[in-house]
This record gives sequence, C-alpha cells and structure tokens, in this order.
Amino acid sequence: MGPAGASRSYATGKWDARQLLVHLAHTELAFGVRARMALTTSEYVVQPFDQDQWMAREPVVETGAALAAYESLRAMNLALFRSLSPEERRRTFMHPERGRLEIQEIPALLAGHELHHLPQFEAIAAGASM
Repeated sequence: MGPAGASRSYATGKWDARQLLVHLAHTELAFGVRARMALTTSEYVVQPFDQDQWMAREPVVETGAALAAYESLRAMNLALFRSLSPEERRRTFMHPERGRLEIQEIPALLAGHELHHLPQFEAIAAGASM
C-alpha cells in the first residue's frame, strides 16, 4: 500500500488506513484488558469505550508504529487465549450493553472485527471506494 496508501480512505469521511490500524490496536488493547480483568476480578464489569472519541484524541502515529502495536497486542492476546483452561474460557463478566459474556467470546469478537475491516483495507489497497 505504501505511504500514500496509508493516508487514503475507503470512502469520504471514513478513517484512512493508518487510522484503521490504530483502531485495530485500540480494540486489541481494550479487549485484552477486558479478558485479563475478567480473569482476575470477581464480577468484573466492562468499561465501554467510544471508538470515535478514542480516535479523535489519539495523536498521529506513523503507520509502521500502528501496525507494530496492533501485531504485538494481537500476539499477546493470542498467547493468553491459547493458555486458558476450559474453566477460564467459560469465566463470565458483565458488559453494560451486551449483558453477561464468557471470556471465550472475546477471540471470536476480535476475529469478526478484523473481518469487518478487511474489505476496507482491500478497497484502500485497490485505490477504490466501497
């Protein structure tokens, strides 16, 4: 995609490729914290976050740094999820908007989130709008 592609968006008014990478890193960070808190805190209740407010507050970071942060957080989270016992996977926590969830749902949510954004990256790489 190159440096020029990093500043391209898939549609007018939408995040560019760099911002999408930052957003993926944010999500890995937040969901990783949720899993770790749920594993170590009885009756843990998630603190929701507003992705648009996080992005608006985020200072501009280079695309490479955003990608490295995302990849590192993803690797840490995958290692954590792979290490969980069946009982830990079934441990529950409360989400104010989604209700009671099991930790084992977090990896699926993260994977679905990536799949949601993949067509956006593909459109940016192709230089087209969705």
